[in-house]
Amino acid sequence: MNRSIPFAIAAGVVALGAVPAAQASEELQVMQQNPANWVMPLGDYASTRYSQLAQINAENVGDLRVAWSFSTGVLRGHEGGPLVIGDTMYIHGPFPNPVYALDLNEQGRVLWKYEPKQDPSVIPVMCCDTVNRGVAYGDGKIFLNQADATLVALDAKTGEVVWQVQNGDASKGETGTSAPMVIKDKVLVGMSGAEFGVRGHLTAYNIADGSMAWRAFTNGPDEDLLVDPEKTTHLGKPIGKDSSIKTWEGDQWKIGGGSTWGWMSWDPELDLVYYGTANPGTWNPVQRPGDNRWTMTIMARDPDDGMAKWFYQMTPHDEWDYDGINEMILADIEVGGEERKALVHFDRNGFAYTLDRESGELLVAEKFDPAVNWATHVDMETGRPQVVSRYSTEQNGEDVNTTNICPAALGTKDQQPAAYSPKTGLFYVPTNHVCMDYEPYNVSYTAGQPYVGATLTMYPAPGGTHLGNFIAWDASEGKIVWSNPEPFSVWSGALATAGDVVFYGTLEGYLKAVDAKSGRELYSFKTPSGIIGNVNTWMHRGKQYVGVLSGIGGWAGIGLAAGLQGETEGLGAVGAYKALSSYTQLGGQLTVFELPN
Repeated sequence: MNRSIPFAIAAGVVALGAVPAAQASEELQVMQQNPANWVMPLGDYASTRYSQLAQINAENVGDLRVAWSFSTGVLRGHEGGPLVIGDTMYIHGPFPNPVYALDLNEQGRVLWKYEPKQDPSVIPVMCCDTVNRGVAYGDGKIFLNQADATLVALDAKTGEVVWQVQNGDASKGETGTSAPMVIKDKVLVGMSGAEFGVRGHLTAYNIADGSMAWRAFTNGPDEDLLVDPEKTTHLGKPIGKDSSIKTWEGDQWKIGGGSTWGWMSWDPELDLVYYGTANPGTWNPVQRPGDNRWTMTIMARDPDDGMAKWFYQMTPHDEWDYDGINEMILADIEVGGEERKALVHFDRNGFAYTLDRESGELLVAEKFDPAVNWATHVDMETGRPQVVSRYSTEQNGEDVNTTNICPAALGTKDQQPAAYSPKTGLFYVPTNHVCMDYEPYNVSYTAGQPYVGATLTMYPAPGGTHLGNFIAWDASEGKIVWSNPEPFSVWSGALATAGDVVFYGTLEGYLKAVDAKSGRELYSFKTPSGIIGNVNTWMHRGKQYVGVLSGIGGWAGIGLAAGLQGETEGLGAVGAYKALSSYTQLGGQLTVFELPN
């Protein structure tokens, strides 16, 4: 069976520096093939988080030791991870979003630091901690999506601001937590804020000067969505005129959520960019009848003009806050005896989807945690999940507590990205094994105020006390190959390598290495704080290194990060993870590992 990462081109080394903006992605396509670099938050345009490096392998990974470390100076949740380009590492932090350029020749000597001056009033309108998922590189610039929704282009050599542009209005709850992506002569960026009733969009800015190239909204009229109602498809059929507004009551789409705070992928051969949209507003489904399109949707668009080719809505009329923003992994795999250009997506709703990334055809949709119970299966013809009525949160109207729903609102997997190894053909997935009680209530919209409308309580799934698993997944058949239970949710991004080692971090703070084929644990080291960052690897002066940000926080760690104690605080997460304080505390540190000389 031939399994591969798409779009391979000849490996090479590109010197750091400005190139014509139109060639920025050509430069990155070359750079991503040089495993000494880590040039994008998810490693490559296909979002595989796979490295061809094999100096660290299953035989010697147990000998890893700490090489050096670096403090970011911030004590909130540290998601994402650093970029490595030649001799320089670019590392970021949560609010106030410092960015550092570090010299790898001197174990992280600071070359420059950029720290924006932001109004701290943005902190209360950031859902689920003040995280940031990373910076992007292109055209000799570092791009930062600040908490206050300012997109900044920094000179990669000096840290000086080249240009900046406002991508949203923080006073209305529009914030920035996601990593940008550079494609051709543009930088694409999403936005956060569905819990504040914002109207989601993905926006492309011209790299040269920061001017807006296009903006595609999640909800609303066709012209705002950048769709052709006769050519844009959903499961192979044209979406038709006014496909979004017909599925909302009145003008609810104007405060309908569908933010775009997750990851993006790009297929340069098909020239399509892929991303997901988040939950509708409010969390109370009684207040917004209809399918609420196009929230909870995988979108495929032309990066030049933003026009949509196809959509697939995973959770119509979401009743559980199952955002659809998780990464889209692009891999050519065999499905049903046929080689397919696939897109693999592990959704918050507990189903893992394999689609044809050219047409949007649904190929596989299976549960990646056996505890998932809100739906029995996905109808392969309609693409709709078959909801179990007892787990519908609007089954008896408002103010009724629906219990034992699996997964909880934070999903079987949140934004923490999976990895794919073309050597094994398997996907390595950090997961949450958490269920919830969910009680909706009526809520009114006020700009800049929470627009949630539900009270949640979270707890371990039935059959055990553990809150997470790290699994290997066969996307061709839709089945778990092996699964390692963890006491807490696995909130760290995975890394797969050609050395047949897979790395991930735990909420207690352990960096772990496991055998890619069997899942057997090969190495474990406890870092200073819980890990919600993504494990990276690179090579410098002929030696392979592994690095990870530790710093507890994010949704799972919001109790520690924000000092919350109530069982239902943190949108329900505080009670589920209150035991974390016995294992870790706040921090903000990069830890770099190496093999002995």
